[in-house]
Amino acid sequence: MKNSILKLLEYVYYFSLIILFILYLYPGSLIGYFLYGNLEQQPNLIPNPIGTSINHLIFFSYITTLALIIRSKAVNIFTDYKMILFISFILEILHFVIPNRAFEFYDLIANILGVLIIIFIKRFIK
Repeated sequence: MKNSILKLLEYVYYFSLIILFILYLYPGSLIGYFLYGNLEQQPNLIPNPIGTSINHLIFFSYITTLALIIRSKAVNIFTDYKMILFISFILEILHFVIPNRAFEFYDLIANILGVLIIIFIKRFIK
């Protein structure tokens, strides 16, 4: 039973990575299009003072949590938190060249914080 749950989480993790790449590399906001019918509008899932950067923090916390869980079963480069940090950095830098996207420093910080918060929680629990 435990192996089947870990296998399911592994599939969810890799599916989430694919979704992350699609959302980051698409020239416009797909979620904004589905929610508001506007590719230019970024969704603000949780109203807060830092704006849509909270979405980045939540998603990178989620993806890092999944990676750490499945890392107990399968240790590979894609489940390493350093690779997730690298991916977050590269994807945000690519917004310099993707049409209808803009590099946001706060989004990059939120990406990194999302990963680091989960790493610190894991180390604190140990």
